[in-house]
Amino acid sequence: MNQQIKSTCCYCGVGCGLLIESADGQIVGVRGDPEHPANLGRLCSKGATLHLTARPDYRLLHPELRLDRSQPRQRVGWEAALDHAAGRFAEIIRAHGPDSVAFYVSGQLLTEDYYVFNKLAKGLIGTNNIDTNSRLCMSSAVAGYKQTLGADAPPCCYEDIALADCLLIAGANPAVAHPIVFRRIEDARAAHPELRIIVIDPRRSETAALADLHLAIKPGTDIALYNGLLNVLLGEQLVDRDYIALHTEGFDELEAIVAAYPPAAVAEICGLAETDIIQAARWFGTAGAALSLYCQGLNQSSHGTHNNAALIHLHLATGQIGRPGAGPFSLTGQPNAMGGREVGGLANLLSAHRDLANSKHRDEVASLWGVPSVPAAPGRTAIELFAGLKRGVVKAVWIACTNPAQSLPDQAEVRAALQAADFVVLQEAYANTDTAAYADLLLPATTWGEKEGTVTNSERCITHLTPALAPPGEARHDWQIAVDFARRLGARLDQPLTGKLFPYTNAEAIFNEHRESTRGRDLDITGLSYALLDAAGPQQWPMPEGASHGRQRLYEDGVFATPGGRARFVQVEHQPTAESTDAARPLSLLSGRLRDQWHGMSRTGSVARLFNLDDEPLLSMHPDDLQQRGLVAGDLAQVDSARGDIVIRVKSDAGLTRGSAWLPMHWGSQFMNSAGVNALTTSARDPYSHQPELKHAAVAVNKAELPWQLVILRKAGVGELAALALLARARTLLGEFAFASVGLYGRDEPLVIFRAAHPQALPESRLQEIDSLFGLGDEAAAIVYVDQRRQISKRALAPEGKLIGVRLAGETQAEVWLKEVMADDTLDAELIRWAVAPIGKRPGKLPVRSRVVCKCADVTAAQIATDIASGATLAVLQEQRKCGTFCGSCLPELRQMISDQAQHASDAAVL
Repeated sequence: MNQQIKSTCCYCGVGCGLLIESADGQIVGVRGDPEHPANLGRLCSKGATLHLTARPDYRLLHPELRLDRSQPRQRVGWEAALDHAAGRFAEIIRAHGPDSVAFYVSGQLLTEDYYVFNKLAKGLIGTNNIDTNSRLCMSSAVAGYKQTLGADAPPCCYEDIALADCLLIAGANPAVAHPIVFRRIEDARAAHPELRIIVIDPRRSETAALADLHLAIKPGTDIALYNGLLNVLLGEQLVDRDYIALHTEGFDELEAIVAAYPPAAVAEICGLAETDIIQAARWFGTAGAALSLYCQGLNQSSHGTHNNAALIHLHLATGQIGRPGAGPFSLTGQPNAMGGREVGGLANLLSAHRDLANSKHRDEVASLWGVPSVPAAPGRTAIELFAGLKRGVVKAVWIACTNPAQSLPDQAEVRAALQAADFVVLQEAYANTDTAAYADLLLPATTWGEKEGTVTNSERCITHLTPALAPPGEARHDWQIAVDFARRLGARLDQPLTGKLFPYTNAEAIFNEHRESTRGRDLDITGLSYALLDAAGPQQWPMPEGASHGRQRLYEDGVFATPGGRARFVQVEHQPTAESTDAARPLSLLSGRLRDQWHGMSRTGSVARLFNLDDEPLLSMHPDDLQQRGLVAGDLAQVDSARGDIVIRVKSDAGLTRGSAWLPMHWGSQFMNSAGVNALTTSARDPYSHQPELKHAAVAVNKAELPWQLVILRKAGVGELAALALLARARTLLGEFAFASVGLYGRDEPLVIFRAAHPQALPESRLQEIDSLFGLGDEAAAIVYVDQRRQISKRALAPEGKLIGVRLAGETQAEVWLKEVMADDTLDAELIRWAVAPIGKRPGKLPVRSRVVCKCADVTAAQIATDIASGATLAVLQEQRKCGTFCGSCLPELRQMISDQAQHASDAAVL
């Protein structure tokens, strides 16, 4: 039976609404919910493929336990698993105290899950050692809002994008990281051509390409720039002195600091043209409404809090806050990072935006929970938590829905910490994450499409999720696992209040308790309920009891969430990056997201089409920096920092300034033979937010002398599941080479692509074993080429005239065109012999690969043209190919192609 369920996407913090289509216990499709205020029916390429990630076949389906780390984990029942966990935690707590255990959770948990974990740590165990991967992305935004505006409350909404006259995008690339927000920006520009867009980013990103002014600042010079912009605003009398006097405090002190940041000095610090600084300030200062969007480029810094504050100062100084089209708008990095902060899911917070350091707030929470007290000692934040594990002061860690063995900086230290821990629990939906290798107990959790609860997006909008599927196998909801464990642990610790602390039988009961904790707070949601959210749709907070709707914008009355009601200017000064480049490591390494991948790829890495744009990690460098090192695009390079090194292929990017390099964050040990970019990054962190400086590290890049290379391309069969089974086998080879990566490619019949390089050739006997692993051993269907003198060995497998696999060893020029013709199935049988030829360009008779028109559904121009020639209308294309049904950016081209075909047919009829 088919059914349609409303839900939200589980990727970025935009919180796009989804309509999930399910049949016979499977999710068979998704499309954007046209009624959801966040996306109005649009989806990005990741959201458009969520149904392809919902298969239970490669999920973690039952608990696994090991009693000895020299042995593999074994399947156990839930009773045994949770009894063992409770016993170990109780034993450690009795011997070493409550702070000897810790929890590390995730911005992808639902708010109800987060609430239970927070109560488990702080209410039952009595430790504040609970932190979240939101520490890595949003904690500086939180601290910046709190220092200036008094509360962690983004004051804007998505509708403000269409109402702005000047849009300042800083340290963010929404074209890639928040594509549906970027669609709003494109719409705003189309409707309002006078809109001025300023992008501040060391790299000429996809978003910067749209800008009227791109300020390519030196890494880490954000504060100097914003102080310089304020200097210009002051000098040209573009500040609002009345607003400053009525609604703020501390401006005189900041004004004295800013006097030392004239445009000429700032231009020198930031590596910018003085005229560009002045122009940016004038556009911002003369705008009827000025809106800023910012994200990890500001946050992931050792002075991220003050980066945020310095930008917010521009809005306060000009009165550009609390009205349509204006304000500082922090873009959230994860689907429910906001919800986690709302329930106190950080080591320094308590429920409903209460501060752990505030004794009154601690007493309020203790009273709400019915416990004698909430511990006052600060909890360990993410970096401190894993440092404590390594030192042995934290003995046990419970990790839920996150992958610290890929996402945290300085991976050598993190992995050593996990290895040193007495007991590691991992609560996950997938068994193949980097962190899973360190888990003593692995617990199967439900994931997107299977859970009920709430999430809060970047604009404070709460959505109620209902499940489309029953949990697969023995998977349980995250809150259920935490509650069951808490009850068992409380019994072992002789805690008499355990039953009263965890009475929940469903997610709604948890939500209702969380809702009551917000009464009278800045995020008061006492007017919300599951029933109301289902009937009226998503709502923004605050929405107190008696309100008919939530509030779109905050601070419209100029009253802020500080004790005195005034916003605060903070005394901020330019600070350098935590790590400076020098002669030994002269390059600034930057990192960021790609359009089609997410975090550590445990979900997106299972969908072949999401590799079609970027099918391997590449280090981007300026052409001059490549040439200086004797590198050309496609070469392998060794990248070295003070913490580790990796080998990776390079590409040329003139959009980078000289002296910098850029590497995507997604690839880890599941897809390459290193921890990826976080083998190189520093754990230096902001003193207020404790967010690490993931965006910058000093590195050296040198050519890797790995002359012997290997490439294997193998079709695994129709659909993703066969490809995933082959991908798992291919991963076993990663550690064998000095360089290796593996991934997927293609569409309906995906390819697995394995790439490797080594100082010397593998013996032929080992190549034969690898052939067997990839199913390339069929001698009757094989085309073989061997040149022993040059250590070249190639094999192509083409049963019944169809090329299904190629292994190129010693010479790999044909890789690029081979993967394209194999993915598109466009290699004629008589041309298969070219598969083992040493040519880097496709043979002349082969068609050039068709351009992808609909990136969300991965539909090419050739496919669309064929359908249109057969009489397909736009409605037919949308129904059969799904193009134009997600983000909508391809619709103009689809309409034009249909129009061109109709005109061509008309002209032909006249002739």
